[in-house]
Amino acid sequence: MSERAEADMVTVQVRDDIAWVRFNRPEKRNAMSPKLNRQMLRVLEELEFRADVGVLVLTGEGSAWSAGMDLQEYFRDTEAQGLEGVRRSQREAYAWWERLRWYQKVTIAMVNGWCFGGAYGPLYACDLAFCSEDAQFGLSEINWGILPGGGATKVAAELMPMRKAMYHALLGETLSGREAVSAGLVNEALPAQQLEARVTEVAKKLLKKNWATLKATKDAMRRVRPLTYDEAQDYLIRAQEALNWHDETDGRHRGMTQFLDDKSYKPGLGEYDKSK
Repeated sequence: MSERAEADMVTVQVRDDIAWVRFNRPEKRNAMSPKLNRQMLRVLEELEFRADVGVLVLTGEGSAWSAGMDLQEYFRDTEAQGLEGVRRSQREAYAWWERLRWYQKVTIAMVNGWCFGGAYGPLYACDLAFCSEDAQFGLSEINWGILPGGGATKVAAELMPMRKAMYHALLGETLSGREAVSAGLVNEALPAQQLEARVTEVAKKLLKKNWATLKATKDAMRRVRPLTYDEAQDYLIRAQEALNWHDETDGRHRGMTQFLDDKSYKPGLGEYDKSK
């Protein structure tokens, strides 16, 4: 099969306020290439502030989520271009992973198959992650003479307990979907035929929440991780103050009114009614 055009490397479908973004190189197990990376950044930029997109789901066409970096295109071909080619290809990948990590909308990784090496970058960048039970996760870099770079080592160390992360990186063995849950890489593993329905269910729950609060909360969860308790407390106080002024829907006061005055909902059991 001839190589796909750059614009065809990613497919997008928006329905019911959910953007379904799919890696579209199934013949290469959705391995990331310079073309795919450039197109992903374009797609993310186009969707980020669309009014009809509240949640973004990232998944893959075919039998894989992403097999990581395309060894031929990302490593061999770019190295042949010298340091300039290497740096350019790195920036093209890391740019959209960073954009995804701080995205304006909540993001969900729907891992429908292989997730290897460089794919840990966008996996970590997504706010939530769900996978099929037969998905395969792996850092295979040790098996061909490099370390898990591009942030992959950081992802393992960040999400997994130290001993599990060390074993995972040093042995290069794969984890099943269920094992990935136990390791902390994903939230849940489900039978493949139930995966999309569960992700849709979670996305619909998120769509009922206050958008500004979702954005502030997901940013806070990432920001406070490297901070001391006192530093985190100070950051969260300031972040809440900023949210109170930034939220144009005044969700905080509407929620309190519905709870304290109208007695129409309980915060511990659900969200306030955004339509009132």
